[in-house]
Amino acid sequence: MGKVDLRHLDVMLFCAIGATAVAGADSRGERPPAPVPSGYSTSRTGSVHDFDYFAGAWTTHQRRLKARGVSSNEWEEFPATLCMTLYLEGMATVDELYMPTKGVAGLTLRTFDPEKRQWSIYWVSSATGRLDPVAVVGGFEGNHGEFYAADHDGGRPIKVRYTWDIRDHEHARWEQAFSYDDRTWETNWTADFERADPAKTCAGGRPRR
Repeated sequence: MGKVDLRHLDVMLFCAIGATAVAGADSRGERPPAPVPSGYSTSRTGSVHDFDYFAGAWTTHQRRLKARGVSSNEWEEFPATLCMTLYLEGMATVDELYMPTKGVAGLTLRTFDPEKRQWSIYWVSSATGRLDPVAVVGGFEGNHGEFYAADHDGGRPIKVRYTWDIRDHEHARWEQAFSYDDRTWETNWTADFERADPAKTCAGGRPRR
C-alpha cells in the first residue's frame, strides 16, 4: 500500500462527516425527532369533568414493584383508603391516599387548564412533604385517561405514564409506568378502587386514621 497524502485524508474525513450529518437530517435539514415509547404524548386533552366521578370515598388495593427499573418481578401489596374533593367547580381536585400498613400518606393535586383543555397532576408524599415539580399532563377519552411527563427516577431520565380506567360507577383502576429506554414501558404501581361510604371512610374530607 502506498503512502497516504494527509491533505487528501482530511478532505475524505470532512466529506464522510458531512454525509453522516445529512443522513441524520430530513429534507428540510432538520434532525428526526427523538424516539419515545409507544403512546407517549403531552398533547392529550380532556374535559373539566373528567374527575367528577372520583369525588367521595374509596377503598383501594395497591400493588407496587419493590424495585423499579431493574427488571424485577417482586411486588408488594397493601390496602389504602382515599378521599377526594372537587374545588373551583371541578377545575381543581385534591385527594389524600392513606396507606395504614405503610404508615404514610400521599396527596394528589389536579388542575385543569381550560385553554389547553388539559389536566396537570402533581403528587406530594408525607415522607418528604415536597410537591413533585413535574406534572403528568393529559385527559380522558371516554372512560380511559392517559397522562404523560418526562422526569427523572433516582437520577435516571424517564418517561412517565399514568392511566385511569373507569370500570363502572363503583370501580376504577389506576396504573403508573416508567420508560427508561424510550422504547418499552415498565408498570411499577397499580391500584384498584372500590367506592366506599364517605361517612365511614372520611373525616373532614380526609381518610380516617
